[in-house]
Amino acid sequence: MARGSRTAEIDYGKARDLTVGLLERATCPEGSPFVLLKDTDKKGLRLRITKAGGKHWQFETRLRSGKLFTRALGEWPTVSIGEARTEAHRLRGLTEQGVDPREAEQQQREVLQAQAEAKAAQIEAHRLDGVTLGEVWSAYLEDRRPFWGERHYADHLKMTKAGGEVAKRGVKPGPDGQKPKTIPGPVHRLLPMPLRDLTPNVVEAWAAEEAKTRPTWARLCWRCLKVFLNWCAEHPEYSRLLVTANPAKTKRTREVLGKPQVKDDSLQREQLPAWFNAVRNLQNPVIAAYLQTLLLTGARPGEVLTLRWEDVNTQWKGLTIRDKVEGERVIPLTPYVAQLLAALPRRNEWVFSSTRALSMDEKNVERRERNHTAKGAEAPKGSVVQASATGHITDPSASHRCACASAGLEGLTLHGLRRSFASLTEWLEVPTGVVAQIQGHKPSATAEKHYKRRPLDLLRVHHERIEAWLLEQACLQFDQPKNFVLRPTAAS
Repeated sequence: MARGSRTAEIDYGKARDLTVGLLERATCPEGSPFVLLKDTDKKGLRLRITKAGGKHWQFETRLRSGKLFTRALGEWPTVSIGEARTEAHRLRGLTEQGVDPREAEQQQREVLQAQAEAKAAQIEAHRLDGVTLGEVWSAYLEDRRPFWGERHYADHLKMTKAGGEVAKRGVKPGPDGQKPKTIPGPVHRLLPMPLRDLTPNVVEAWAAEEAKTRPTWARLCWRCLKVFLNWCAEHPEYSRLLVTANPAKTKRTREVLGKPQVKDDSLQREQLPAWFNAVRNLQNPVIAAYLQTLLLTGARPGEVLTLRWEDVNTQWKGLTIRDKVEGERVIPLTPYVAQLLAALPRRNEWVFSSTRALSMDEKNVERRERNHTAKGAEAPKGSVVQASATGHITDPSASHRCACASAGLEGLTLHGLRRSFASLTEWLEVPTGVVAQIQGHKPSATAEKHYKRRPLDLLRVHHERIEAWLLEQACLQFDQPKNFVLRPTAAS
């Protein structure tokens, strides 16, 4: 067959043997938006030439269903004639077999996606097989922190501390003059272990070891560990690693850790004079005021520590307590407590503030006080303001122990003062619901929970009577000033 002239006019109505020269000469005729240059070699393949000069490959045919199938194959010369014919040949083969190329390609994509997902799942399963309890514990803390209080979150961090740091307080230096180092938290020894290896036998052995030296702390850690494993069971990626629903929940572990002893430390009525006298003689007025406020309000130690000046309402004589149960509660600001707070310096936002670090002399005083207490001798009066990054006092327990030692009341804890408030109100036959509302306890009866809502003024009637009686039993003379106003004092 004779080759056509390179200058001859192209007849677009007939299929042509496509060549590079032919495609270069092909142009869209005047008056038409586009023209199709068909290929004789591959039926259905053509080059679409637009008025603007664009040249794009197309493949078009009819399926057995009668539907028209069109597929763009790319722009020439990016896609060569040979490449276009190869793709057209593949598509023609599929359609002649009654297969819609679009459905075949979709099935192929689904197969590839399923293979990729299976491979990713296999890689993830292999990774999770070696995931340690420490890694999951970190994810657990990050997930639950928005729902916890700061103290609860700090307890979880303390459980997993590595230890090895020089003890800052609470222990005496050794013969070489150096303080010992802190020991690891109970949960720390479990952190490097793969989660899948945490079996009931492992937990029982851990509990038996920890119960020998610190059973109370171990019981708290065990309870937190059970909650952590319940959280793991709710997450599919971790639940499959657990050998049982909850490896820490076994009868043997509970028996090894034992039952906690009920604490009953509290002040008796006849002990009030000695306690008040010892506390009021502390050289640190902030801690002295804190301890008295703790007893006279019946609040939790942490609630009083974090009291801010904005929580003290002198207009309506109320104290806003940040409550771990209800979020916050408002209790009466009784006259003697108001006088204690008025005498405190306003160093910062905290009522019971602390802004300075311990000097060397103060550290020596603190060490002497601790040594005297350990020997059973009468402790010297006074204490020092503990250094605090938070801005408020953080550890008044040492000062309280010194005061109790001088008063002969060893064993009385800070929480024992809260217990004392509830116990001493029995002398006045104050309604149980009133005491519970002041202390922030949950209502214990249906009527208390759903029907009784005592306003601040009604609480004040009972609370002021309780305070007056406690001060009377402590032999403290206190005359309530008229028109009392809480004024800021200069920083000391």
